[in-house]
Amino acid sequence: MRFAIWTIGLFLFASVSYSQKHSVIEYESDEKIGKNDLRFIVFGDWGRNGEDNQKQVARTLGIVAKKFNPEFIVSTGDNFYPNGVKSTRDHNWIASFENIYTSQSLQTDWYIVLGNHDYRGEPQAEIDYSEVDRKWNMPARYYSKIFFINDDTTQGILLVFIDTTPFLSESYLNNKFHMEGQDTAKQKIWLEKTLSEAPANIKWKFVFGHHPVYTGGGRMKALETLEMKKLFQPIFEKYHVNAYLCGHDHNLQYIKPSGITHYFVSGAGSELSRTFVHPEGGIFARAENGFMNISVSSKQMHVSMVNYMGKNIYSVTIPRE
Repeated sequence: MRFAIWTIGLFLFASVSYSQKHSVIEYESDEKIGKNDLRFIVFGDWGRNGEDNQKQVARTLGIVAKKFNPEFIVSTGDNFYPNGVKSTRDHNWIASFENIYTSQSLQTDWYIVLGNHDYRGEPQAEIDYSEVDRKWNMPARYYSKIFFINDDTTQGILLVFIDTTPFLSESYLNNKFHMEGQDTAKQKIWLEKTLSEAPANIKWKFVFGHHPVYTGGGRMKALETLEMKKLFQPIFEKYHVNAYLCGHDHNLQYIKPSGITHYFVSGAGSELSRTFVHPEGGIFARAENGFMNISVSSKQMHVSMVNYMGKNIYSVTIPRE
């Protein structure tokens, strides 16, 4: 009898554990997403060999992407912890990327930016990996791409991917960072030229980087954040950048200070860090694993923050100014 009870108890425990581990994600599409919108997903700070909820986020990402149907995915950096990758043959490619994001719905184009942890390895290896895996797209340390809404060439969206780590003074004080040969003056000239000479058919301008310009939490008053704000906020305002999306802080945030640009932090791909609503235009902040679904029409952009269980925890619709 005792053996039977113990066996039944063990079975029930195993069933509960299996149920919790393999619980069904019931993602409900946001009603404000238009049928013909350009759709993409943004998240970062994920590469931890499956630990710190990386696998859970990846699983939900795959389920949600099947319904959301993004045209591409953007990684906001810190793709491989703790020390980047050494080459295109580094095992981290398998342990933190290829064996994690396996869902068919995620076998689309990924556009990548570098984070500070990527600079602890060999950043060029992440560029070179574009020749190894067709979904990994990183032609240079900074680059741009134009998409069109519903294939309408009069409705263009300019995506600009920048490399923020070389702009920060503390990057050069840490001998673990491989900062050799970085020319921030050249990148700044390129950024302003790319934004100022955008074709007339460009209706939206989005910039993606790793470090925040605005963020709540422990990094709000950090030197790196102050440097980012001083350098990039005037550029974004001058050239009418609609949104800047980044990672670095391991949470989900939306901040709208005075001015044109909306600021989003999407760095909750694995490990989490504390956050709070920024006192200067902060609207939403939560330390919860997840990612952002973004859909763009000619008149508005819609951002949904989705947690690792597939629940929409915040959404906002922003009209084009």
